[in-house]
Amino acid sequence: MRPATQPIQRPDDARLLVVDTDGTLHHAPRSDLAEWLSPGDVLVANDAATIPASLHGIHAPTRSPIEIRLAGRPSLAPDDVRDFVAVAFGEGDHHTRTERRAPPPPLSRGDLLLLGPLVAVVTALDVHPRLVRLSFRGSPDLVWRGIARHGKPIQYAHVPERLRMWDVWTRVAGVPAAFEPPSAGFVLDWSVLRRLRERGVDFATLTHAAGISSTGDAELDARLPFDEAYRIPERTVAAIAEARARGGRVVALGTTVTRALEHAAGTPGGLHAGEGVATQRLGPDTRLQVVDAIVSGAHEAGESHYELLRAFATDTVLAAMSRALDAHGYRTHEFGDSVLVAADRPVVTTTSALRHELVGAS
Repeated sequence: MRPATQPIQRPDDARLLVVDTDGTLHHAPRSDLAEWLSPGDVLVANDAATIPASLHGIHAPTRSPIEIRLAGRPSLAPDDVRDFVAVAFGEGDHHTRTERRAPPPPLSRGDLLLLGPLVAVVTALDVHPRLVRLSFRGSPDLVWRGIARHGKPIQYAHVPERLRMWDVWTRVAGVPAAFEPPSAGFVLDWSVLRRLRERGVDFATLTHAAGISSTGDAELDARLPFDEAYRIPERTVAAIAEARARGGRVVALGTTVTRALEHAAGTPGGLHAGEGVATQRLGPDTRLQVVDAIVSGAHEAGESHYELLRAFATDTVLAAMSRALDAHGYRTHEFGDSVLVAADRPVVTTTSALRHELVGAS
């Protein structure tokens, strides 16, 4: 499959491959997404705004160039913006394929990183030389201001043009939380939202700190996705309960939405409003508790996003999907085409998985 190389969120020729529960495939314009949902369904999107998480600077002990790609933080609290998990690279930028990027200079605990107006200290090292924990010096306001002024969107070589911030914000972007764009949401515009309403499809959001999609190292990529913070509003829990009550489906707009909802459902008391940190990996052994179908980008086997799709469909069905994507020239990656995959097994919805009283929501 070929990657989308232009940072256009909603190209006129964007396509949608629909995978039914029985594995039947349908090709459609992506702008017709609402037509493939049913009255009574609820579509849940990630409203996280993407932060400029790529920070170039200097490794102070060696005076060597370094790029830090922020990849996780403990929570979504606005003041909780000092401590991060990050992936480090040496000299270079996105024009070099990630797997060919130079390694970072040798890092040690206590090393200072001079990242434009920001100063960070390495607080912990992983067994992998690219994965570190760091802490920024200064107040939360200073850190946010430094990231906003100095940072750039994380990007990869398949898009040669430098990304601007508005390239990576969805139409429903709100809280700055995502390290890479929740790109399944690029399908949304006001026309699609209007058509959802006209068709009787409800719409709700949550906030999930979408992490990085590639580290450039196969060993480290195998650990993706990293732990990611999320927040689920009461309104979204109510919308899901109401969809269930009227026999509708819960359709996740992206892997991040799926991960947040399924993680929350697996906590004591089941799905409920509030904050959490998704630590699980979804795959073929996952018993879905909330999400009935997923809208995702077109991804290739082996990628973490594709692995999550294995919770929805068998390998045989996904292989047929991949062949169809390839044969029909679908484009991959964040600005590419989309798939809509319905779960091929009943979603395990129990009282504990959906802790919300409809009477209390009214």
